[in-house]
Amino acid sequence: MQKALFTLIEPERGESPVVVEVPHAGLEVPATYLANLTAPARSIAQDADLYVDELYADAPSEGATLLVAHTSRYVLDLNRGEEDWDREAVAAPASFRGGTNHGSARMPRGLVWRLTTDGQPALARPLSLAELDERIDRIHRPYHRTLWSVLERKRERFGYAVLLAAHSMPSSARTLNGEPGAPRADIVPGTQGRTTSASVFIECVDAHARAYGYTVRHDDPYRGGFSARHYGQPHKGLHAVQVELARRLYMDERSLARGVGFDAVRNWCRSLVAKLVRTALR
Repeated sequence: MQKALFTLIEPERGESPVVVEVPHAGLEVPATYLANLTAPARSIAQDADLYVDELYADAPSEGATLLVAHTSRYVLDLNRGEEDWDREAVAAPASFRGGTNHGSARMPRGLVWRLTTDGQPALARPLSLAELDERIDRIHRPYHRTLWSVLERKRERFGYAVLLAAHSMPSSARTLNGEPGAPRADIVPGTQGRTTSASVFIECVDAHARAYGYTVRHDDPYRGGFSARHYGQPHKGLHAVQVELARRLYMDERSLARGVGFDAVRNWCRSLVAKLVRTALR
C-alpha cells in the first residue's frame, strides 16, 4: 500500500485563520525514485528540516491547521515553483522552450536537487521531462492543491488567512569543504522584504522570538521560498511568514539527534502558533 505523501491535521477545537505547513521534514523516498538518487543517506537527513514536524505538532491543539509533507526534498522540493529547475537536473531537448515548466538557468537545489548542500551529486542522471512531470503530478500539485484549498476555506470564513511556513536551517552556512561559515541568527522570519504579510503577523514572530531571548534577523539568509511568495498576498487577505529555526537550538547538528533544547523549542513553537491565532482572531 502506498504511503501518504502528506498529512493534514485540522484544529482539535474550533478553527482559526492560521495554517502551519512543514514541507521539508520528510525523509521518505518512494522506491520508484531510489535508483536515480545518489545523495548519501546523511545528506538526505542533514538537508531535511529534521524534527520540525514534531516541533509544531501541537499546532492543532492551539487552533491551527497543520500540513506536513513526508517525502524527502531530494525527490521533489515542495518549497519551489514548478518551473524552478535547471537544464542539468532535467534533460530537456535543446528545442524545448517552455510549456508549464520551462526550467531556470541555474538551480542546482531547486525543484529537483542535483547537488547536495555539500556539493555532492544527488542524481545518477538528469531526469527526463516525463519523469519531472510525473513527480510534479504525483507530489507537488496534490500538496499545493490541498494547501490552497485550506487557505481559501479560511479566507472565505474569516476574510483572511495566515500561513506559517515552518522550516529549520543549518546554524551556520556550509562551505563546499564542509567547514562552517558565519553563525546565523536563532530565528529568521522570511517575508521578501516584508511584502508577503501584514506587519502585525511579522512583528508577532519577531516579538515572540525576542521575548525568549532569541536573536532575530529578517530575510537573512532566507527571504521566503515558494510558499511565502506564492501565497503571501496581503492585498488579497493572504498573509505568509516563513520561519527558519537555527538547528543548534534543538538538535545536535553532528549526530543529527534531538538536543537538550528540543522541549524548549517545541514550547516556543506551540506558543508562537497560539500567539498568531490570538492575533488573527482579534
